[in-house]
Amino acid sequence: MAHCILRIALDTPLNSVFDYGWPHEEGTTPQVGQLALVSFGRREVVGLIVAIVQETDVPPDKLKNAIAVRDQLSPLSPQWLALAGFAADYYQRPLGEVALPGLPKNLRVPKTVALDRALKKMAKAPPPGDPAPLGMPPLNAEQQEAADAIGGAVGFTPALLYGVTGSGKTEVYLQACAQVLARDPQAQILILVPEINLTPQLEGNIRARFPGLMLATLHSSLSEGERMLHWLAAHQGQARIVLGTRLAILASLPHLQLIVIDEEHDPSYKQQEGLRYSARDLAVWRARQLAIPIVLGSATPSLESWHHAQTGRYDLLQLRERAVRDAVLPSVRLLDMERDKPKEGLTGGLLAALRARLERGEQSLLFLNRRGYAPVITCEACGWISNCTRCTSFMVLHKPEHRLRCHHCSLELRIPRHCPTCGNVDLQPLGRGTQRFEEGLRAMFPQARILRIDADSTRKKGSAQEAFDTVHRGEVDILIGTQMVAKGHDFKKLTLVGILNPDTALFSQDYRASERLFAQLMQVAGRAGRAGLASEVLIQTRYAQHPLYSAVVRHDYDRFAMNLLEERHQAALPPYMYQALLRAEAPELATAIAFLEEARDIFPTDAVTINDPIPMTMTRVHNVDRAQLLVESPSRPALQAFLKEWLSLLRAMKTRVRWSLEVDPLDI
Repeated sequence: MAHCILRIALDTPLNSVFDYGWPHEEGTTPQVGQLALVSFGRREVVGLIVAIVQETDVPPDKLKNAIAVRDQLSPLSPQWLALAGFAADYYQRPLGEVALPGLPKNLRVPKTVALDRALKKMAKAPPPGDPAPLGMPPLNAEQQEAADAIGGAVGFTPALLYGVTGSGKTEVYLQACAQVLARDPQAQILILVPEINLTPQLEGNIRARFPGLMLATLHSSLSEGERMLHWLAAHQGQARIVLGTRLAILASLPHLQLIVIDEEHDPSYKQQEGLRYSARDLAVWRARQLAIPIVLGSATPSLESWHHAQTGRYDLLQLRERAVRDAVLPSVRLLDMERDKPKEGLTGGLLAALRARLERGEQSLLFLNRRGYAPVITCEACGWISNCTRCTSFMVLHKPEHRLRCHHCSLELRIPRHCPTCGNVDLQPLGRGTQRFEEGLRAMFPQARILRIDADSTRKKGSAQEAFDTVHRGEVDILIGTQMVAKGHDFKKLTLVGILNPDTALFSQDYRASERLFAQLMQVAGRAGRAGLASEVLIQTRYAQHPLYSAVVRHDYDRFAMNLLEERHQAALPPYMYQALLRAEAPELATAIAFLEEARDIFPTDAVTINDPIPMTMTRVHNVDRAQLLVESPSRPALQAFLKEWLSLLRAMKTRVRWSLEVDPLDI
């Protein structure tokens, strides 16, 4: 090839690709999809070749040559480039900001030492063994029908696997995978889970079932060296199964034949920083692009997926019974806190149930989605409250560490010895977090083995899995946990779940709050009775007559979802409306609001509805004020067309306000 022009995408907020020359005497023939080292400003950076052309608008005296091409690595496929291009187009971000962060960091450094070392290590990997699965347990009729439907699907076949907790969805996934792997000796399968702490248990199941196959895992807890090796195993087709969190949707998988999204309703699939993409939605697009089946599994599907299943866009596969023989769904009972006054935050009914489990040697789980000792400390003399000095939030008391901590900006302070306002030394904790419940339970049940699992107790690498292993071994009588324990875990001896303080979500201004609360209650309730033991779920509430709790008692997701969809339809909310959210941050709220008002007026149109700017619920974080502007339309193409035009005008505005656009926002 003679002298050519490489069009290269770089990880930069500039919405363009960059042209670099490549003289033929370099000896290497570049290919689209390869990585290249280039000079950008005063730095040397790695970019992605997205096109090779013969002409450029860059003047010859300004055209730089690329420094090197990473020819030791096979190019990323056209399908992968199309996926990155779609994500960039849909989420209104530059291509480089999507494609480059999706690659391991060690691929994006100027030197190739780590890449060369990893390639040598992968070349020495043992050849694949027997792909035949081991220990395939028999399935019940519903499971077998679902596994055959998924494993035998041809072309783009989206399916919603709606199964009650404990119905054996994981076994359906594994047996469907076995069918796909047996049919194609090169087939690769991508399995996504919402959270890192769910990967070890599923990884163990996969390795035990397919000991002859290479499994790759991709999540943010891996070291950079580990992530490089696992990514290469997927990219080179050596890993037949790839298990990961949301970032794994951007993995290079040249022989992908099936995608599995477990707990598809989980909001963790939506990235909340940087490129705010939905891994679930990208997975559906990727399956359509490759004409392969995809299965989305959940006991409490998202309303979007449920709507697609009800309207025929997705096939609906149902598992109505628990997989273990004689195992039934736990009975759910409401404990009215207006009648049964709590002691140390626990009602008499829940305390009696805990004692009964301790006597029988069974396990109990207390679920509270509030870590720390108490949400706030207060002075009863003057009313002072431990507000964060940098955010519109409270400083949470963490008693074991003797600290006040803001969970939004991470500010930490020592607990004051007296009230900063009036000098009163008698400061009191207000409310209860997991640490305070743990302290109270140890006093009430000194003989019980009590374990707390939350973000504070599992900060060290591997500590979360070690804690869960302790529970699985039966070395814990009472487990206290946050949402980390609510899903995916199979505790064999757990027969009691107590749910504490769920009422706050009933009155949230977020229209998704009731959907999330119902899913959370059903998921944590599903941890009980999975091995066939009689079990119950006790929910402490001051609003026992609320219809949401009635639906939870009946395990009636179908009716709850139907009613909620009707409300959404009447209120013109998703999935019947498509939205985008423009956020603005500035030292003063008025500055952010003024920017959003200018953005609202810069491009008048009747194609979409542009709402007035308002402060965000958490208005101030880390000394920065935040406001938002909601744009919505009943037509997704109309919204996308508007956003393209609007963004070009916004980028041309001169402002010191930091702003960002999120398509399909989850939190408004």
